[in-house]
Amino acid sequence: MAFTAMLKSRLTGLGCRLALAGAISSFAFNFALAQALDKVSFGTNWVAEGEHGGFYQALADGTYRKYGLDVTIVPGGPNVNNRILLPVGKIDFFLGANTLQAFDAVEQNVPTIEVAALFQKDPQVLIAHPDQGIEKFTDLKKLTLLISREGVATYYQWRKADYGFSDAQVRPYTFNPQPFLANKRSAMQGYVTSEPLAIAKAANFTPKVFLLADQGFSAYSTLIETRRDLVDKRPDLVQRFVDASTIGWYNYLYDDNRAANALIKKQNPEMTDELLAYCVSAMKKYGIADSGDALTLGIGAMTDARMEDFFDKMMRAGVAKSNLDYRKGYTLQFVDKKVGLDLRPKR
Repeated sequence: MAFTAMLKSRLTGLGCRLALAGAISSFAFNFALAQALDKVSFGTNWVAEGEHGGFYQALADGTYRKYGLDVTIVPGGPNVNNRILLPVGKIDFFLGANTLQAFDAVEQNVPTIEVAALFQKDPQVLIAHPDQGIEKFTDLKKLTLLISREGVATYYQWRKADYGFSDAQVRPYTFNPQPFLANKRSAMQGYVTSEPLAIAKAANFTPKVFLLADQGFSAYSTLIETRRDLVDKRPDLVQRFVDASTIGWYNYLYDDNRAANALIKKQNPEMTDELLAYCVSAMKKYGIADSGDALTLGIGAMTDARMEDFFDKMMRAGVAKSNLDYRKGYTLQFVDKKVGLDLRPKR
């Protein structure tokens, strides 16, 4: 019995030492993994919302970590301008609103560049009252149009050039829907992923919705923008961020996105489950992220032909100068690789 007890004691001691060695090895591995992760800061252009869902998905489900990235999402907002932090190195990537920002960076000689376009369609819409004889896009010429200052300077110039809309129709839009609700002979700007739901809830009717992208406004939206020096010096880092973000968008649209939505609501308590669900539904219905070239090249796709088409429209509308070398504003180096196509449900 003494021998048995001694043997048991030695085996127990050996087991403890092996367990301790295993714990140390596991700790060392995890520490090394943590040390190996590249810290990345990504600034968005607005407070956390469903339109940013794919990035929060990649953060929540560990996709960024799988790609060797320790990502911090820095939300924007009405009093936050993350875009100015990018060229000075305070953040590594920025969420660009649309292609026009790339043209502006070239014109202003800002050393930034677009590396992926997560939205094939700009979500910008015009919203009209039902039962007012507004059935097609050109019928909007009959209405007073509530457009923001930025909208007037950009997409409204295209509408004037290509569709013959007039400045006399325009009234200032202050992001308050009340003037629109009070005037049935008006239309207001908005995002297809949010404002139609807000209008329906406030006025108890389903509004008419006209997506500018489906009328020929061919801007990309929700672009990943970074510095030229990061592209030159650390292309592998840029590629990993683009690929992981792309996978995040597939999973946000087509898989379990509850953890991503929980992160969004944590950063923006005003966001609701209803609005997040509506946003995802609208993105799918209108093909905001997954349509056009993305169907064959993967979410995030960009092409030279599409960029040229949009530049020509903006030049014709007087928004972009004819001598602008717009090609300096983007690169196809990191996209069109069919990343994530296997994650799309079979149709």
